[in-house]
Amino acid sequence: MDTRLQLLTTWVRQFPGFELCEAEPVSGDASFRRYFRVWQYANQAAASSGAVPFIVMDAPPEHEDCEPFVAIARHWHRQGISVPEIVQADLTQGFLLLEDFGDHLMLGRLNDDSADLLYRRALEELTLIAGQDSPEDYPLPPYDATLLEREMALFPDWLLEQHLGMKLENSERALLETTFSILRESAMAQPEVTVHRDYHSRNLLVRPNTPRPGVIDFQDAVTGPVTYDVVSLLKDCYISWPEERICDWLEVFRQSSRDAGLHRADPETFRQWFELMGMQRHLKAAGIFARLSIRDGKHGYLNDIPRTVQYLIVASGRQPALRHFHEWLQDIVMPRIEASIGPAPDQEHRHP
Repeated sequence: MDTRLQLLTTWVRQFPGFELCEAEPVSGDASFRRYFRVWQYANQAAASSGAVPFIVMDAPPEHEDCEPFVAIARHWHRQGISVPEIVQADLTQGFLLLEDFGDHLMLGRLNDDSADLLYRRALEELTLIAGQDSPEDYPLPPYDATLLEREMALFPDWLLEQHLGMKLENSERALLETTFSILRESAMAQPEVTVHRDYHSRNLLVRPNTPRPGVIDFQDAVTGPVTYDVVSLLKDCYISWPEERICDWLEVFRQSSRDAGLHRADPETFRQWFELMGMQRHLKAAGIFARLSIRDGKHGYLNDIPRTVQYLIVASGRQPALRHFHEWLQDIVMPRIEASIGPAPDQEHRHP
């Protein structure tokens, strides 16, 4: 028996128009949160007319803290960012009633023809997010050196050792330590902005009647490097694009974020920040995908590891200081990944 679902349904039914609603599963995500759709009826006697959909988030309090989500959502919504409006909230039980942005993830709408417009709209929204102050009731945590290091450590801990069964030599650990230090220093040298921290095609929704993407899954927002979110979007772990298109979109964001006063970097400096920031993120993501499989039984994420590590190989190949790391990834790590999971896609995009 799903007692959380029973509690959630009882909670929603106390609000006008939801008295007879049934909660329909929409999705879960990589956390303990679940999402359901409910319908509000203006007239219960004519239930087939005037129905408006809403989303209910189920975030068990013992596993999830809703306060950051609520504080950020309310602040960003007031500032005109396209996040769902919070209609009702019960933080004690871990239930939120939210505006419904629909089911059309940007990922599923991307193709050669649609990509340019969808990415440009996502970059416009990202510039707005990056320029926000912290909510008054929730100072955003800093993306500091400790957090950056902890995230990169997921790569050897979960992917290399636990999933691939590698026993790392001292020389390999030293190589990782040197690489992490270079990436950390680059990230810490960038101008700081508000960072969504998971800004990609599975957390952006294409909505009817508005060109602006709906933004979700922002509860882990921090203040951090100006290129972090644009890397998440343009070097997406779930779909990849030709280098030329990535460069064009990156320059769009460099200019819009510069015009917003967020940095003063020239194209070459910004591109270098972007490349090294991407490596930090992809080390983290590859480790998280392995952890989701091992710890949480969510094995589908393993399929995204070859693409994610391929980004690392390409980016490290452009950095003379990371030549040894590049060769080690290419010659030692990637063959093990391909034997365990499957081949990496090439750098042309792969539609889902």
